[in-house]
Amino acid sequence: MLDIVRTDSKNKDFIKLVKLLDSYLAEKDGDDHLFYDQFNKIDHLNYVIVAYRNRFPFGCGAIKEFSSGIIEVKRMFTQAEFRGQKIASIVLSELENWARELNYTKCILETGKKQIEAIELYKKNGYSLIPNYGQYQNVDNSLCFEKYIS
Repeated sequence: MLDIVRTDSKNKDFIKLVKLLDSYLAEKDGDDHLFYDQFNKIDHLNYVIVAYRNRFPFGCGAIKEFSSGIIEVKRMFTQAEFRGQKIASIVLSELENWARELNYTKCILETGKKQIEAIELYKKNGYSLIPNYGQYQNVDNSLCFEKYIS
């Protein structure tokens, strides 16, 4: 049975999953990892989703305000053995629902060009490629996406 829990970044299971995510990204991103890592701190994330199966945490995601009306999707991760089961799409959908409840009208996000599975996930879920924003503006390895949710 799949359980989706709304929490915050103090959740111990979320912290464990983020450590796995960071290890995965360090491998995938190589030398670029330190640059991205500075933008992925989880100290003050108030809107976090953790996915559980039989009380075992295996997926997560978070949102944080980017600007008025816009929320940024962060820290999306599914453990390898659970991939391909649409868990990330479920977590992403729940994050979008939460963002709507908080009166946001658009989600944005950044992912690396090497994150092929993530790129496909976002496209499959209605996200469109946009010019790189904020700290990613001149970063060749970054791809940024948006989705209107209202």
